Amino acid sequence: MDIIKQLTDRMTGKAPKGAKRSPKWRKVRGAFIKKYPRCFVCGSKKKVEVHHKVPFHYRPDLELEEENLTTLCENKKYGINCHLLIGHLGNYTRINAHIEYDMATWRMKIGKYSIKL
Repeated sequence: MDIIKQLTDRMTGKAPKGAKRSPKWRKVRGAFIKKYPRCFVCGSKKKVEVHHKVPFHYRPDLELEEENLTTLCENKKYGINCHLLIGHLGNYTRINAHIEYDMATWRMKIGKYSIKL
C-alpha cells in the first residue's frame, strides 16, 4: 500500500486495507460485554457494541486494552444511537477525541443512569 493511500485513509478515519483484528479480539470483546453489559451513555442492554476510544487501526497496541474500550449501544434509546452519535460524532468515518467527556455529559443530560468509568 502506498504512503499517500495510508495517509488518506488515516485522515478520513478508514481502516487501512491491511488492518486486521487480533485473534484474541472476540474473547476480549465478549469478556468486556459480560463485565460492562450496559451502554456507558444511556444504560441500554440492547444492541451493545464494544467501541475503541482510539481506533485499533491507529493504535493496534491498544486494541485489547480495557482502558481503550467502552460499550455503546445502537438501540436508539431516548432517540439516539449512542455508538454513532457519541462514538463517531454522527458519521462512522469520524473519531471522537473527547469521547470520555461526551459520554459523561450525555449521561448527566439523560439523568437516569450513573456508572463509574
